[in-house]
Order: sequence, then C-alpha cells, then structure tokens
Amino acid sequence: MMEWIASAAFGLEGLVKREIQSLGIEPVMVQGGVRFAGDTLTAFKANLELRTADRVQLIVGEGEAHSFEELFQLIGSIPWEDYITKSAQFPVTGQCARSQLMSVRDVQSISKKAIVERLKKRYKSEWLEETGETYAIHVAIHQDLVRITIDSSGDALNRRGYRTWVGEAPLRETLAAALVDLSPWYSGQPLHDPCCGTGTILIEAAFKMSRRAPGLIRPFAMEQWRFVDKKLCDNLRREAKFRFNPDLVEGLSGSDVDPEALLLFKKHLAQAGLAGRIEIFEKDLRDLGPLKENTCVITNPPYGERIGSKKDTESLYRQMRKLETKAHAKRVCVLTANPAFEKLYGKRATRKRRLYNGRLECEYLIF
Repeated sequence: MMEWIASAAFGLEGLVKREIQSLGIEPVMVQGGVRFAGDTLTAFKANLELRTADRVQLIVGEGEAHSFEELFQLIGSIPWEDYITKSAQFPVTGQCARSQLMSVRDVQSISKKAIVERLKKRYKSEWLEETGETYAIHVAIHQDLVRITIDSSGDALNRRGYRTWVGEAPLRETLAAALVDLSPWYSGQPLHDPCCGTGTILIEAAFKMSRRAPGLIRPFAMEQWRFVDKKLCDNLRREAKFRFNPDLVEGLSGSDVDPEALLLFKKHLAQAGLAGRIEIFEKDLRDLGPLKENTCVITNPPYGERIGSKKDTESLYRQMRKLETKAHAKRVCVLTANPAFEKLYGKRATRKRRLYNGRLECEYLIF
C-alpha cells in the first residue's frame, strides 16, 4: 500500500478531504494537504475525479535533516530503483521554510546527486540518459522535517483541458469549483453569473450537474510510470466518460459586458463537451433584468487590480445589491479582494470565508 497526498490551496483542504471520502477513499490526515493510502489505481481515480485539489503526489520518504549531509543520506536511503527506470527523467524541485537548510538551490542539487548516485550503483552504470518518462521529484523541508514526493499529476489539476484560451484575469478552475461547492446552490436550482467572463464558474457547475470527471480529457504523468497498469487506468477513464451526461445540465446562465470574453466562453463550452448547454448573453450587470425564480448568483467581479479602475469597480459593487432587489436573486455569492465590499454592497454577508485567488487574499461572501 502506498501513501499519497492531495495538495490544495489554503482554505480548501476540507473540501478536498470531503471529495476524497466521496470517492470511497479514507483520508489518513489533513496536514499540508490531504493524505490517503491506496494503490496506483486509487491515485489515478483521485487525479481523474478531484475538483478542488492542486496535485496528487506519491510520498516516497520522510525524515529529519539538520545538515546537507543528513539530507544526502536521507534521500539516498530511498529505493529509487523501485520507481525510476534507468532511462527516466527525474527533475528535482525544492521548497524550504523555517528550517536550518534554507537554500532551495542547494537542496535540489544535493537531492539530485543522492538520487543519481543511488541509481548509478543499482543499475551498474556510470551514466543516466534521462530521455524516457518523467518522474518529477519534490523535496519539501519545513522546520527541518523533510518530505520527498513524486508528482503523479503532471500539469496541475486545474488544467482540465477545456480552457486553451484565457481572458485577462482568469480564475483557476479548482477555485471556481470550490466557489460552487461552498455556495448554497444545488443541482437543479437556477444559477447565474453576471460577470461570467470566460465562463469558468458556470462550466465547473455544469461539470458537477453532468457528473463529468474534471480530468476526463487530459493525461496524467503517472500513466507513463512503469509500475502503473495503464489498462486499469483506461478502464476508469472509460467509466467516467460513460457517466458523463450533458443532458443533465439546465438552468445555468451567464452574462458579461465583454463580447470577446463571451466568445471564449463559448469555445470553452464546446471543448468541455457542453456546447449550447449554458445560456450566454451580453449584458451589463447594471442593466440585468429579473432572473428565474429562486436563482442563485455566484460571481467573481473585477477587483480593480488587473481589470477596471478602483472607482469603476466600487460603483459596480454598489449596483450589485440590485441582484437581490431588481433581479430577485435568492442568494448572492461574491469572491472579492476588497475589504470594504460589504459596506459598498449595503449589507452584511450571512457567511464569509477567506480564500486565495492566486496570491491575492480574498473573501468569499454569501448574502
């Protein structure tokens, strides 16, 4: 049995834990991500199905290191030959925080050297070609505790494969999925995004409605690993394709003032296998008419950081209250980086949660 960790952005670990449990996988602990035990097929299922996790990594070693010599010995004690083939590529990245070893470059160099020396000895070779499949190794040191992992995902899990075009300030797919999951919206209830941009929030909601696996149309690094049964992985992917039902998507709509963003939205929908499943129209939020009865609004309006001026965005925030009054929205859920949003909106949020959009600290407000 192997041990894995599903990493997540700050504030989303609880969501990832619940997702893992919903897949029939029992989490071991929540610590710097969500740990779980299982075979390679379990990890492939996690890669395929998790909506809010960043990556799934195989934990191959842990221990303490107070010096570079101790780090070298720890890395060299791991049976790398059980994972890495003679011709495989194995790039090493590092991360250091509040530890005696704080040079990321030195940590990477010493870790790489320890792995090379071990593999050269086991394969009885003076040269490792590194031209084959990739095993991306990460060495993380926190308070002198070292965790060594191999990335099974490849590209980060927010790269679903449907969004090859992005707008000016794209919202990560994993964060968009989290906004949907943290909202009071439920499948079957009308949902509208009045600042939909290229459509990420609504597409992630449509994935949930249609039972579409987020990783359905993208590859994962672990599919090339020698100890992974690719046929079993292919079977899981086929089952996920069979489960995906676009006909279940209804009641979703989005509007925006940017026609180019809406054009990208339509392209994303087509690439996600959801062409025509979401109503899209060009409309300023201020001019939005009544929405369907019982509509929930989830939106990520401009912050005034990269799109629009501060004055324009504050004016927009004041107008957003009309979503409840003029448009008759049942619930309004807003991701914002403006600490004065509630004052501008004219009402205190019923619930709020701190999240990060990239490195930008935000609040998710539910009215």
